[in-house]
Amino acid sequence: MNVQRNLLLLLILAAVASPASGQQAAPASGEANSGSKSAASIPDFSGIWRHGSLPWFVPPASGPGPVTNRTRRKDNGTSDYGMLVGDYTNPILQPWAAEVVKKKGDMSLAGVTYANPANECWPEPVPFLFKHMAMQMLQRPDKIVMLFNEDHEVRYVRMNQPHPAKVTPSWHGDAVGHYEGDTLVIDTVGIKTDRPFAMIDLFGTPYTEKLHVVERYRLLDHEAAKGTLERAAKELWRPAGPFAPNYADKYLQVDFTVEDAGTFTTPWTASVIYARDRLEWPEVSCAENPAGFHGDKDIGLPVAAKPDF
Repeated sequence: MNVQRNLLLLLILAAVASPASGQQAAPASGEANSGSKSAASIPDFSGIWRHGSLPWFVPPASGPGPVTNRTRRKDNGTSDYGMLVGDYTNPILQPWAAEVVKKKGDMSLAGVTYANPANECWPEPVPFLFKHMAMQMLQRPDKIVMLFNEDHEVRYVRMNQPHPAKVTPSWHGDAVGHYEGDTLVIDTVGIKTDRPFAMIDLFGTPYTEKLHVVERYRLLDHEAAKGTLERAAKELWRPAGPFAPNYADKYLQVDFTVEDAGTFTTPWTASVIYARDRLEWPEVSCAENPAGFHGDKDIGLPVAAKPDF
C-alpha cells in the first residue's frame, strides 16, 4: 500500500476513534405541494453524525442494490478496503459500465491503487460524497448546508424550490429539498461528468449526465434501524469497530435511490446510517503526495522557485 493511502487510513482511524453540458430536469418529486413547515414540525438533524464505515453503501434488504466488493476480509467477512474489486456481474450495470468496474478491479488485483476523487483530493460527486465519515447539517428555512469532515467539502441544498429548466452541471449537482412529515427529501441532478475521476463509489462505477439521486433522511431508534445496522455489519468494514453497544441516541438513516439510464439497467437503492458524534470534530485535510501516487517519476505538482506572497 502506498504512502498516501497509508496516510489517509491513519487519518481515518484517528477520526473514527470517537463513538459513534446542461441537463433538462423536471421539478423534484413532491416539491410542488410540499409547502413550508413550521419550525416545530421540522425534524432536527443538527449536530455531527458519523457512519465510520468503508465502503459506506448498505445494500437493501431486497431488490437492486449497489456494486459491492468481491474481496472480503478474512477476519470478519466484510468488504476488504485494501483490495477494492467491484462486483462487475451486478445486473444493475450496463455492459460498458461493467467493463469499467472490472478494469478497476483488475488494477486492484495487480496491486495498483487506482485514482478516485478522495485519494486525489478532488470534489466528490453524489453519492460518492457519503464517503466522508462524518457530516454536520445546518438547517435553515431557505437552504440546508452540509459540512463534511474531510477536505473542507460543503454541499448546499435549496429548499422548496424546483430545479431550473436547464441545469448547469456542477461538482455536487443541483440539489433541492423539502420535508415530507419527519423525512427530509433531497433531489439531485446535474452532476458534472466532464471531470477527472467521475465515479459514484470506490469501485469506479461510472455515471453519465442522466444521473439522478433522491435521498430520504430520517431519525430512527435502534429497533427501527436494526435491519440496516445488521446489513451494514455484514457488508461494511468499520475501522474503529462496531457502534457502541450502549448507544441510546437516535440514528440518522439516509435511504437513497440512484437512476441513470446511461449507466444502469434499472434504478437501485442503498442506505447510509449514522450515529451521533458528540466529541470534537478533528480537521482532516487532503494533501498531494510529492512522492507520486501511482509510481510516477514526475507527477507534475506545481513548484515555485520563490514564495508568491
